[in-house]
Amino acid sequence: MKRILPAIICLVLLGMANQPADQPGGNGSAKPESAPMGWSTAAPREEIRPDFSFDPKGGRDGKGSFLISADQREGLNGYWVRTVPIKGTHYYHFHAVRKIENVPVPRRSAVVRVLWQDDGGKPVSADAPAATDYLKGWTPVAEPEYPTDKETDAEGWTEVSDTYRAPVKATRAVIELHLQWAPRAKIKWSEVGLTETTPGAGRKVRLAAVHFRPSGKSPASNCREFAALIEEAAQQHADLVVLPETLTYFGTGKSYAECAESVPGPSTEYFGQLAKKHNLYIVAGLLERDRHLIYNVAALLGPDGTMIGKYRKTCLPRSEISGGIAPGHEYPVFKTRFGKLGLMVCYDGFFPEVARHLSNRGAEVIAWPVWGCNPALASARACENHAYLVSSTYEDISRNWMVTGVFDHQGKTIALAKKWGSVVVAEVDLDQRLYWNSLGDFKAELPRHRPAWGTED
Repeated sequence: MKRILPAIICLVLLGMANQPADQPGGNGSAKPESAPMGWSTAAPREEIRPDFSFDPKGGRDGKGSFLISADQREGLNGYWVRTVPIKGTHYYHFHAVRKIENVPVPRRSAVVRVLWQDDGGKPVSADAPAATDYLKGWTPVAEPEYPTDKETDAEGWTEVSDTYRAPVKATRAVIELHLQWAPRAKIKWSEVGLTETTPGAGRKVRLAAVHFRPSGKSPASNCREFAALIEEAAQQHADLVVLPETLTYFGTGKSYAECAESVPGPSTEYFGQLAKKHNLYIVAGLLERDRHLIYNVAALLGPDGTMIGKYRKTCLPRSEISGGIAPGHEYPVFKTRFGKLGLMVCYDGFFPEVARHLSNRGAEVIAWPVWGCNPALASARACENHAYLVSSTYEDISRNWMVTGVFDHQGKTIALAKKWGSVVVAEVDLDQRLYWNSLGDFKAELPRHRPAWGTED
């Protein structure tokens, strides 16, 4: 039976089974005449219901598409809905594609939800590990899942998909295909399927941070003093090693301009050789000269020895402004063999915008060369973005200021350096979800619920 269940579920979603549909949280259920059996429509309130139709020959594959369209009024909100049978503790892959027209913020307006229920249509208890340091005594409930947006093809169809483990008490899944809050908009949903699958292998990565103050004899000497620590990180099978901020400047007594160099340049070439030797990624804090400008940068070196890219610090403290450093204005995120990596530098951590720009662009890990910062803000940047934050600082742990370590999605340090000249490493699984009481998988909800702000990425 287990081998044929995926096909059965796909057939249900395509309308080849005739079971009553659910309308969780909705009113005014209706079934357009051409809709497949088992599918219906719903809206939170009848007066904000958009228009629905079904095109049996529509969709990317020509096998049918679910349409929703809104008139000129603000705030219309409705969805197609279908209930399918599932088995608790089994894994399921949801997949759909959508095509939009006149939808300014798709991440908020073109949304899928998956709800886990029992035979009575009630929410079931959650059984996945959750954050436990807040809402003491809360009875955990399996909150709705929000499949994430993936790539968009040349014809404008965007994949929306994810894989989930069904809660142990769940016997059915409710699929909702939404259009909300987009006047004069249209959306087509197609290729909707929920298929039983096997759990993924995960994406484990070992994140390392170096806690070290170089001697300051010269910029080149400072670089060389990190070699043994990078080798130590490699011996601990690190995939990424983060070094501190402006390491060619620290302790030299020189000005920013005197320590600045081209990037790529001699320092990135040196660290690139070490990255290739040890088959890992290195992030180094440097000072860059570009014509008449000086930037405080974080440079990313790859396992092939080349410089993958750089980030120019955008938030500058008083001393750097007075020292003639210019701010950057871009927030690149880099694809690595373990996942998507963002970079920020020191004072950026005092402000939520930099880390949020990076997480908006998909950063799963943020490497952070940092001279000093409030560690509470470091925790906030990791927690509010659900990104792993890897910091390397010049501050001593006794000062209760910035620390060298790895912060997890709860904002906790899961690796913490306590001695100078040490390397700390944390292994994390980038595919492991963190569930919060009353919120569920908040990382997946972030793009669906955070406000529209300025020009979207």
